[in-house]
Amino acid sequence: MLSIGNSRIPVSLNIDNTVLTQVTKNHGLGVTVTNNLFSSTHVSRAQSRALAIHRSFLSRDISLLIRAYKVYVRPLLEHNSVVWSPASIGDIEEIERVQGNFTKRLKGLHNCSYIERLKRLNLDSLEPRRLHADLIWCYKIIFKLVDIDINDLFVLSNVSSTRGHQYKLYKEHNTGVRASFFCECVINAWNKLPDDTNFNTLATVKHSVINTDFTGFMKRF
Repeated sequence: MLSIGNSRIPVSLNIDNTVLTQVTKNHGLGVTVTNNLFSSTHVSRAQSRALAIHRSFLSRDISLLIRAYKVYVRPLLEHNSVVWSPASIGDIEEIERVQGNFTKRLKGLHNCSYIERLKRLNLDSLEPRRLHADLIWCYKIIFKLVDIDINDLFVLSNVSSTRGHQYKLYKEHNTGVRASFFCECVINAWNKLPDDTNFNTLATVKHSVINTDFTGFMKRF
């Protein structure tokens, strides 16, 4: 039994007379969810893989090493990020540090800043990539491309406005751990998609998401 947030269930729960053990974290579908919703502990696995690539590859060819990173490391950092994407700067930094440490060890890039390394390697920061994933899932839910009832997560805004697109979501002012949930964090960015966003297909929405500047929603930069 995992209790999310500061509140704790004072009584024992049982199924078929078996008492459920109270835990502070639980692992499932490749993600470890903690009671405070801090970043998943699988980030440490990604760091281990990143170090293993540098140790195992004899070649120092940057393109080869980056390709290995994209195949073996980055997917661990982004798997099911819609579920566990962190809200605190400390957790965001911890995840970003995996990519930062890996790129810093590449030949000729040790003395470059992280931003400069990303530009030279044509890589994106991991934080906006997670936001992009959130927005794509938001689109899939609103337009019923996945078997999730929109009413369980979102409320379409009924406020008529001449500005913005027609699929804006109602934003409540939740605080505490609730404010870190996907269905809360994604709303402001979703509502800021350009007025001319083409919602007809997933491909056109992806294009709009990638080409929209979400710098104002980044906590790290």
